[in-house]
Amino acid sequence: MSINTAREGHSYPPIEYQVGREEIREFATAVKAEHRAHHSEEAAAQLGHHDLIAPPTFAVVIAQRAEAAAVTDPEAGIDFSRVVHAEERFTHHAPITAGETLTAATTLDRIRVMGAGAMVTTITEITTKHDAAPRATVTSTLLVRGDDEEEG
Repeated sequence: MSINTAREGHSYPPIEYQVGREEIREFATAVKAEHRAHHSEEAAAQLGHHDLIAPPTFAVVIAQRAEAAAVTDPEAGIDFSRVVHAEERFTHHAPITAGETLTAATTLDRIRVMGAGAMVTTITEITTKHDAAPRATVTSTLLVRGDDEEEG
């Protein structure tokens, strides 16, 4: 199946994500984010936060869970075995902190056909569940290799 450009602009139902302290600590350790506010509640409190703050790229953990709806949408026609991650951009509105319940909603923003393949861009808006306060906007672009392109 080829990419269905008619899916451009389609929005998927939001997912929920509960931000945990250990997830923040593990992510911070994995990406070598050493700021104490990612590891110590006391350090985060000294900066005016109610709990640990996530490193800026932690938003990708949440966004990828929401983006899965687009990637697995049979109507979109994206073959994940042919996907190469091309670009990821973050716009941060406020820190993501432990203890928050967030929602993430993804839209298939742009589908640009290129030969047998396509560049697919999604935008995921991450907000707090209780008052929809924005936390981050994640823009992700995938290169989807076409069926007739030779195996490398």
